[in-house]
Amino acid sequence: MKLETATTVSGTGRAPRTRKLVLAAALALIAQGAQAQAPDAKAFLKSMSDYVSSQKTIEVSFDSDLEVITPDLEKLQFTSSGEVLMSRPDKLRAHRVGGYADVTLYFNGKQVSIYGKNLDGYAQFDATGTLDQLFDALRSGHGVALPGADLLVSNPYDVLVAGVIEAKNIGRGVIDGVECEHLAFRNFDTDWQLWVEVGDKPIPRKLVITSKTVNGAPQYTLRVKSWKTGGTPPAGAFTFTPPAGAGKLAPEALINLDELPPPAPAGASK
Repeated sequence: MKLETATTVSGTGRAPRTRKLVLAAALALIAQGAQAQAPDAKAFLKSMSDYVSSQKTIEVSFDSDLEVITPDLEKLQFTSSGEVLMSRPDKLRAHRVGGYADVTLYFNGKQVSIYGKNLDGYAQFDATGTLDQLFDALRSGHGVALPGADLLVSNPYDVLVAGVIEAKNIGRGVIDGVECEHLAFRNFDTDWQLWVEVGDKPIPRKLVITSKTVNGAPQYTLRVKSWKTGGTPPAGAFTFTPPAGAGKLAPEALINLDELPPPAPAGASK
């Protein structure tokens, strides 16, 4: 009725303009209503968290990209691939290979073994507890970065949402032919995006973390290539047997098992 009334103004020359203004207002109200009805980003994040945490055995393959900014302000990207096999609450095998490292980690609930094929050596240390405790120990005690591990903890939602100051549901996107919800979050020092598969298996398909406090805003990107759940891991899947001739390393040598090249020696040519 309001649209009809507005368009019946005559003799003033204002009818077309009034019609446009009222139509624009109506469309804005419709858009606001649709946005209010759509699930927000945190709802999709919670759905993904609940699904992932309910899976006892998960097998994943992935590609990852790590950007660095050189002293000359050149942005470089280093790429690696890997696989993860985990069995809750306390079993893990993770393998990552790139241009500068070929590393496998084994955790059997009591001990961590990390083998660097490129170094032909391994490090071991005791770590009794759950996978959550392992991830914390690797980060804080040994300086091993595991950006994708937050997706696999026992309660991903609480970990991921901590520190979030803004959350947005961007819309739909497609990752490797799979339709996903595209979610964007802001923390104080990072922005991060997550693509979650649409449907009854809301698995994470892609994660992008942007560092806002570093000049050039480098990013870390993780893309899930395959995701399998259920089944029983093969016997010995989480047991490490040192290869013949491999030397034992001190835990601090883990710093050399990185996906980045070693620093260039002083005076090296550019």
